[in-house]
Amino acid sequence: MATQHSRTAARVMLAPAVILLLGWMLVPLTMTLYFSFKRYLPLRGGDLGWIGFDNYVRFVTSSAFWPSIQATLIIVGGVLVVTVVLGILLALLLDQPMWGQGVVRILVIAPFFVMPTVSALVWKNMFMDPVNGLFAHLWEFFGLTPLEWLSQASLQSIILIVSWQWLPFATLILLTAIQSLNSEQVEAAEMDGAPALSRFWFIILPHLSRAIAVVVLIQTIFLLSIFAEIFVTTQGSFGTRTLTYLIFQRVLESQNVGLGSAGGIYAVILANIVAIFLMRIVGKNLDR
Repeated sequence: MATQHSRTAARVMLAPAVILLLGWMLVPLTMTLYFSFKRYLPLRGGDLGWIGFDNYVRFVTSSAFWPSIQATLIIVGGVLVVTVVLGILLALLLDQPMWGQGVVRILVIAPFFVMPTVSALVWKNMFMDPVNGLFAHLWEFFGLTPLEWLSQASLQSIILIVSWQWLPFATLILLTAIQSLNSEQVEAAEMDGAPALSRFWFIILPHLSRAIAVVVLIQTIFLLSIFAEIFVTTQGSFGTRTLTYLIFQRVLESQNVGLGSAGGIYAVILANIVAIFLMRIVGKNLDR
């Protein structure tokens, strides 16, 4: 049983890390909030004084705001569907005994460790190039006209690129959950004559509900700030300008730090709303 002295010592030892973590989070957030109420143009006059909520009104009423929210949610939702569905299928496949199972698992997980800019460049130049890309040669092989992916199917292309990078993460979490399943339940259902689809739907899938909730929560938090893949491929064109990319354009391209800071606060609010909603779902799954 912990004594008062040991608890005090633990707090003292944890204090530097807690203070550093709070500073790491609160200082940028406070500065963003501060600049969001100012008209600050670094290359066009600098600090031009306080303007209240004008930046917030201007940002939310711009013609690009709601399309950026829509593009963000479409990309996040599309990546979640692809990674969860394919993650379950890959996890089931990797759970089966096979030759070279360890090597296969390493190859499946490897894309998660590739930098987003590198993976976007690979997909852009090696796969989606309308002239020399692998998809273009595949289309020509079947007698079809090559598709200009990044202009004709821009959102689908971004979803495909990001899904490829996040699929290993979902697969790893779901594979761990499958391996924790009591095999006696599946064997009993199989002995009772239950078909494979019924065993999956009534035994395996309910067991994976918690893991799926965790995958959705963690991926959503990171996907709301997707930027590198869009910057490397479409640069926000063809309907792929997300909220994060819109903030980038306002701050760096338009050199309006105040307007971009207001957009950053909107991004924080959106992320917190989504996180609270997902945390409620995860909490319900963990209580079962």
